[in-house]
Amino acid sequence: MCPDDSIRPQAAACPIDHLVIVGNGMAGQRLVEGLVRRDGAPRRITLIGEEPCPAYNRILLSPLLAGEMEREALTLRDADWYAAHGVELVLGERVEVIDRQARRVITDAGRELGYDRLVLATGSRPAMPPIPGLELDGVHAFRDLDDAAALVDCSRARGDGRAVVIGGGLLGLEAAEGLRKRGMRVSVVQRDARLMNRQLDATAAGLLEDELASRGLEIITGGRLDRLEADDDGHVTGARLADGRLLPADCLVVAIGIAPNAELGRTAGLEVDRAVVVDAHLTSSDPAIHALGECCQFEGSTYGLVEPIWRQVEVLTAHLAGESSDGYVEAPTATKLKVSGVSLYAFGSIEADDDHEVLTYHDPDHGDYRRLLLRDGRLEGAVLYGDTAAGPWYFEQSLAGRDLSACRQALLFGASDATPLLDDPTSTTPNPTMKSPLQEEAA
Repeated sequence: MCPDDSIRPQAAACPIDHLVIVGNGMAGQRLVEGLVRRDGAPRRITLIGEEPCPAYNRILLSPLLAGEMEREALTLRDADWYAAHGVELVLGERVEVIDRQARRVITDAGRELGYDRLVLATGSRPAMPPIPGLELDGVHAFRDLDDAAALVDCSRARGDGRAVVIGGGLLGLEAAEGLRKRGMRVSVVQRDARLMNRQLDATAAGLLEDELASRGLEIITGGRLDRLEADDDGHVTGARLADGRLLPADCLVVAIGIAPNAELGRTAGLEVDRAVVVDAHLTSSDPAIHALGECCQFEGSTYGLVEPIWRQVEVLTAHLAGESSDGYVEAPTATKLKVSGVSLYAFGSIEADDDHEVLTYHDPDHGDYRRLLLRDGRLEGAVLYGDTAAGPWYFEQSLAGRDLSACRQALLFGASDATPLLDDPTSTTPNPTMKSPLQEEAA
């Protein structure tokens, strides 16, 4: 029998007897898939999900709402897959108690499960503003299958009715466009002065706003929600803004961000700040308990995008399988918007400081915009709108910290023009007859 090595900060010396994963979302599912392929995987894995269905791709909720995809396409694995891989799948139950001393969890159905290691992958919930009226019928979040189904039902019942979306970030815009495609007249209220203010600069945000407005969305920036109004039956009828405007609403969607589901860890006595605090191996203050994804916090950061969460999964998979690893480290992530016909790509710094060199190309007639921020020849941030083909290459150069000084004059053209100059700085730009974006902008 393997000795209890749970107090060790590194990977286990031999397979874990029973691993319990709380949360059957995308992070928990990816962890299971990584473990069942490992020789050193836990001997027994139990996966507990609060929703009644197996894990599905939440990223695809937006095209599902827009009617561009069927529900079945979102399922990651069906129940037969878990059985075939020896994974016990418990659905429709919520873990309410973690007994750390006895190393067991208790669900709301009274089920008790012992564990040798426990992973919290409980995700997050929609953040809600402190305003009156959120309890009204017709007020929705946009976070899971039930939310998407409720919004589809609303669009069908109300026909060409009015919808208001609170939040002009990624999720809010995707929800707004989905409801528009379902035939509703949609207003988007963004508190900041521009859409997607965390990812886009003012020019790119303006192009995005113009495009969405041309499709029929009403975009209200600098708008602050004051309260919701209702009819005598308790159904929402409108959103009252702080400036007094009333936006009629047959349904209202709140998409202003997320809050980590950390209550289970907090009540169990784990170290919790905004989320469950973990180290580089995703281990909580209890060596037998790990946290992963949107419910965890590492070096002050919490998570809402899949790229860092997938890297966390790789680290934790190796750790639980007894493999050594350097642990999780923070790295930049790129942002893309999942709205048909709109291409944008952004990463890194958005606002330029005094030490940044700014390269910009803007072609309003074709709706193309590129803005690169460099410091000492190295790319620290980029915003691309319209033609985003070069985005992944820019991101790769930024992650590598590569000095791009040798190809500065061709950098805005992307990899095909910049790479030859990087390989041979004495060469000329491959397209000598083509004006540079900087020249075009000045013309």
